[in-house]
Amino acid sequence: MLEHLIQKNSTKILLIVLDGIGGLPVNNGKTELEIANTPNLDQLAKESALGLHLPVDYGITPGSGPGHLGIFGYDPLEHQIGRGILEALGLGLTVKETDIAIRGNYATVEYQNGNVIVKDRRAGRISTEENKRITQKLKESIKFIDDVEVFLEAGMEHRLAIVLRFPQSLPEHSALINDTDPQKEGKSPLEPVGKNEWSQKVASVVKKFLERASEVLRDEPRANYILLRGFSQKPKMKSFEERFGLRACAIAVYPMYKGLASLVGMDVVDVQGQSLDDQINTLKEMWNEYDFFFLHVKKTDSYGEDGNWEGKVKFIEEFDSKLPQILALNPDVLVITGDHSTPSVLKGHSWHPVPVLLKSPYVLGMTSSRFTERECLRGELGIFPAKKLINLMLAHSLRLSKFGA
Repeated sequence: MLEHLIQKNSTKILLIVLDGIGGLPVNNGKTELEIANTPNLDQLAKESALGLHLPVDYGITPGSGPGHLGIFGYDPLEHQIGRGILEALGLGLTVKETDIAIRGNYATVEYQNGNVIVKDRRAGRISTEENKRITQKLKESIKFIDDVEVFLEAGMEHRLAIVLRFPQSLPEHSALINDTDPQKEGKSPLEPVGKNEWSQKVASVVKKFLERASEVLRDEPRANYILLRGFSQKPKMKSFEERFGLRACAIAVYPMYKGLASLVGMDVVDVQGQSLDDQINTLKEMWNEYDFFFLHVKKTDSYGEDGNWEGKVKFIEEFDSKLPQILALNPDVLVITGDHSTPSVLKGHSWHPVPVLLKSPYVLGMTSSRFTERECLRGELGIFPAKKLINLMLAHSLRLSKFGA
């Protein structure tokens, strides 16, 4: 129904995703948002509509993929995306209907009595520069496995993306292959095994790739093996512009979030640098070129996963100090939210509803005094499914016509 109501205009929508922003009490019964000194967010909250969104469903802890798809307006239960495709797209690899995309981790292994034993699943978190050198060595050594073309791209630190391009289109469910990462040191890597006829054929190619890669990497002191995760195929889904009539761009640093944006057809803009200032400068440069802007901010999630609530508080305060620069752009609709909650006390993603702030000329406002979990609970938006956030952004930008006579 929504697509039939879309009407275009010149309004601009800015969606800021403070990854993992939601939290739980960590000090004197207060969350990170409640502890943080955020005068700019507080003033904005008073003028805005507040609420909480459910990324997937009650009690369901989302990964970053489902979390972002929901706030982009795609039902995460309908569109289940593998990690491999996101990593590959985020690193600039083209993915076709003939391809299997895989996320790889460089790892350190030892060979003991004919067995391979994982000593470090992340190869000591090698530097990104070392990763690039090693990946280039693999690129030069492995171009084909039988008639399957191999594409590799270095990610950040120990991560890489692998795309296997088969000579013909693959049927659905050809990527149903288990991860080879044993998830613990001291164990052997798992053998890739397909769950149906086609995925078994793919798994046989994967096995040959791993054998070849191991030979090439054998003399590396740390990154002498590859563990594979997130086997996936290109999904069939309408683009963001087709569905919502918005020419959109993504301003993100980490490959996965670039991949998510690319997957739904957003233009991924290169950011010169990795700081929040670099991202805001890129936003300013692109402001006249697009209707919709997705700005992804990672560190709120990173500190939460580390259990570092003080770091999360300080970064929230840093974001708050930069907010006036963003507000100076005068977006017609501004949304600040997260893709999921990452409470420091849990050191990981959680099922808790995620704070939402929506600023436009067409809100009640004055229901809440701060942008915090408890204040959002009092807000006019209530608790709603994340996939409905796009409806609210479109409505507040006057991009939806009336339904019915």
